[in-house]
Amino acid sequence: MLQAQLLDLDDGVKGKILLVDDQPTTIKILHQLFNKEFDMYMATTGAQALDVCKKVKPDLVLLDIEMPGMNGFEVCETLKSDPLTANTAIIFITAHFDEAQEVKGFQLGAVDFIHKPINSIITTARVKNQFLLKQHSDLLRAIALQDSLTGVANRRQFERSLPDSWRHCIRHHQPMSLVMLDVDFFKRYNDKYGHQQGDDCLRLVAQAIRSVAGRPYDLVARYGGEEFVCILPDTNLDGALSISQKMIDAVQDLAIEHTDSTISDAVTISAGVATIYPKLDSSWEHVLNEADKQLYLAKKEGRNQVRGVSL
Repeated sequence: MLQAQLLDLDDGVKGKILLVDDQPTTIKILHQLFNKEFDMYMATTGAQALDVCKKVKPDLVLLDIEMPGMNGFEVCETLKSDPLTANTAIIFITAHFDEAQEVKGFQLGAVDFIHKPINSIITTARVKNQFLLKQHSDLLRAIALQDSLTGVANRRQFERSLPDSWRHCIRHHQPMSLVMLDVDFFKRYNDKYGHQQGDDCLRLVAQAIRSVAGRPYDLVARYGGEEFVCILPDTNLDGALSISQKMIDAVQDLAIEHTDSTISDAVTISAGVATIYPKLDSSWEHVLNEADKQLYLAKKEGRNQVRGVSL
């Protein structure tokens, strides 16, 4: 399956290339080479390049080293230090062959060098090769961070994403809510219907939960077993309670038979919410623990419901 996915990577996929050079002639040449196969973006300064990268997230950046103001090395270092752009493939463009420069570029995270004057055959081959490698890398990274059973993010992805969302909320003085969710009486479900049907149930529940948390920066992950967790940046307690209730309703609407449940004849879930305005001296681990306590409270008070707290 994985091999088939890798072989089909370039089928129908149009990548994005950002050209960064203060010389319009170079940009024109490169644009002519690649505009039929890639979506092209252009910048003439380092600051412009950083802005475009954050907005469009290009697959490849063809980056001139010598530019006034912020040079290519500084742009590369900034991109690689930001989690949102760290996986961008950077190919440096230079008018001089300088071994020390190339060593520095590779140390900063560049994947290749192109030398001026532009040789169309060499440049095309190198760019296409790097784009294919980038696709492979993105696919493998996605597989490594995805729960193989349900298709949502796995716990590793949750633990990687949460600190980034936490810092974002600190910078922008926004609330963050964490939601812990658990399938009610799931052991009884497995015992009654078997593990294969239990797996099918978890897949359906995961997709129902994810369909509700629809914003690009929300994250739904399988935390373990029949438990899920959701990161809701820029979401206050009332908003998180509303979203959690919609998740509960979405799962109940699936109408998955569960005759051994004592609260319903269908599969249900319970949810616990904790909301905080993150600060530098606060801990997301504490918020997660509080969400788990609220989940326990929801179960204790009858299940198929949500409880929450603002910290």
